[in-house]
Amino acid sequence: MSKSPAQALLEKADKKANSLSGWFSSANSKWEEAGDLFQEAANAFKVDKMFKEAGDAFAREAECRENSKEISEAADAWGNAAKAYKMGFPQRTLPAVCDALCSWPHWQSRCRLSAGMITHLTYSGRFRQAAEREKDVAQVHLRENNDLRKACESYERGADWYAQEDAVVMAHACYKDAADLHADLEEYPQAIVGYEKVAEYSLSSNLTDTVSANRNFGKYSGQDPSYPARAKPSSCRTSLKRSAGDSEAFTAAVVEFDEVIKLDNWKTGMLLKIKRTLQAADRGVDPGIM
Repeated sequence: MSKSPAQALLEKADKKANSLSGWFSSANSKWEEAGDLFQEAANAFKVDKMFKEAGDAFAREAECRENSKEISEAADAWGNAAKAYKMGFPQRTLPAVCDALCSWPHWQSRCRLSAGMITHLTYSGRFRQAAEREKDVAQVHLRENNDLRKACESYERGADWYAQEDAVVMAHACYKDAADLHADLEEYPQAIVGYEKVAEYSLSSNLTDTVSANRNFGKYSGQDPSYPARAKPSSCRTSLKRSAGDSEAFTAAVVEFDEVIKLDNWKTGMLLKIKRTLQAADRGVDPGIM
């Protein structure tokens, strides 16, 4: 049975990668040539719709690029490998795909693909792309493993890299997500730091210009017939503050607040934690052992 063009290119690439450097060529040129051949093989496999094999070949190309110190090209190769694997396994997330495909001895981590991409993107100064990958990794940690700690770390790295590229809106969205996770982990000082970053940006943003806000407030409140029934957020916040230390008063204030500004699931969960702490204090019980 004759070999397909893709398989023939793959074998040629393997032979080049495993060869010794000759008298008239350097090790660096060997890896460059092997990387080019693995890339050709990967694209040929894609033509044949053999996406798992294409992903393997792109990943082999990435290693060759690493060996020849082609940092930007290595990042691209890792990215192409991830795309090919996703095409081959559309119902599976990247970590699950990596679990199934980690047949190489040196692939010790199921996130090797993501880590490889991010490392080389940052080394080549492509911080916005690295930030996008970090955000993807954070979401995978949450969906696949419910690992709040690792997701939080990825969001914070992504936020820092977005900030370096002056992508302030994306940066502060990631800081907000990280702060929410710190709060879920009951790391309130770290959560406060994150929220303060977001608040400081919001206060300095043109979107929160007080003159425009006051002008538009009058305009749109007059157009909204339901406005009078919902015009009490400041009094509700005052009620929440005054109810501190009284679990029953706190519950009543939360109900009142929810009628004005609907609470989402995350805020509801945090308020329940506060309520349990107040109830424990009412009974003289340490909330940490509830």
